[in-house]
Amino acid sequence: MTELGGGGALRLPRARVVPLSAAPASYAAAVERYLTGAGIAKSSARIYRISLTTWGWMFVGEPAPTGPARRGAKPPVFPVAAIDDPALPEVLAELAAARADEMDADTVNRELSIARKTIGWWQRQGWIAGDPTIGIERRPAPPDRTKALAENQIAGLWRLDVGLREKTQWKMLYESAARADEVLCLNVEDLHPGDKRGRTLAKGGATEWIHWQSGTAQLLPRLIAGRSRGPLFLTGRKAPAGTPTLDVCPETGRARLSYRRAEEIFEENTRLLANPLASPEDIEDLDGWTLHRLRHSALTHDAEGGTSTPMLLARSRHASVRSLERYARPGVDAVARHVAARDPAVRRRG
Repeated sequence: MTELGGGGALRLPRARVVPLSAAPASYAAAVERYLTGAGIAKSSARIYRISLTTWGWMFVGEPAPTGPARRGAKPPVFPVAAIDDPALPEVLAELAAARADEMDADTVNRELSIARKTIGWWQRQGWIAGDPTIGIERRPAPPDRTKALAENQIAGLWRLDVGLREKTQWKMLYESAARADEVLCLNVEDLHPGDKRGRTLAKGGATEWIHWQSGTAQLLPRLIAGRSRGPLFLTGRKAPAGTPTLDVCPETGRARLSYRRAEEIFEENTRLLANPLASPEDIEDLDGWTLHRLRHSALTHDAEGGTSTPMLLARSRHASVRSLERYARPGVDAVARHVAARDPAVRRRG
């Protein structure tokens, strides 16, 4: 029934969320239900479990394990409905602030993002009503001034033992300097292999062309494997029911590889390259590179090699020169060559 609120206004009662299914008996079981029900990839599930175990301890008012103990920790036993305790947000905010002082911003922000995705999924199931993290803010991460990868890092990337799909995708991204979403939207019928180029939709829906080199050209025939149409980059399994027709290969029935999954695979495979001094037991908690680093690196290396501004604009498909500024900053290798070339001792020997 309705009630009278302040000023005599009618106030409707809050709708009760009817659970889609019975809530699991424990928080740990709710975590597993989320990982399965939300379709979290097996390769990412371990990171999600570690993060959600961390939050599990904070949800019961205890500091989260840190260091080596964090990776082997188990979540405390409590019902997921306890997350709706009205006193929890204040306690959680204090614990999260203390943890943020001990951890790097990227880790803290990633854990917060995972917690909110999970809580949102539980809310949609009707297992909990509120979000106790609502008052916790993301931590500002220091700006990354070295987005372009060094030449030895690019060389290391090509030596990784990965599948044909990843090799082709990464080569195309670097050789073309295209955006990842543009490359992932390519269809087989969009390609002009003889000209080493492909037609794609750029920002705003405009038709653009991306151009690649011999590395990509040598890999494409094996990746296409005789297909004449449909998404170029495919998942390894049949498309689930309800997948848009444009994202399904009509010849294999497999789905288009998503940006999220492509990013996950690249990040996971580049962790050792991004953190060469890390110990193997710590690597799971560290971050690899993003796909955008390949575009950024290609444009920076072009600029270092003397490519003209008009050609950089054409390669990047930016509308203004100002947009190119972040790519024109010389990388580590270019600065090293510049300093070495002006070393007085070297010049005297010459």
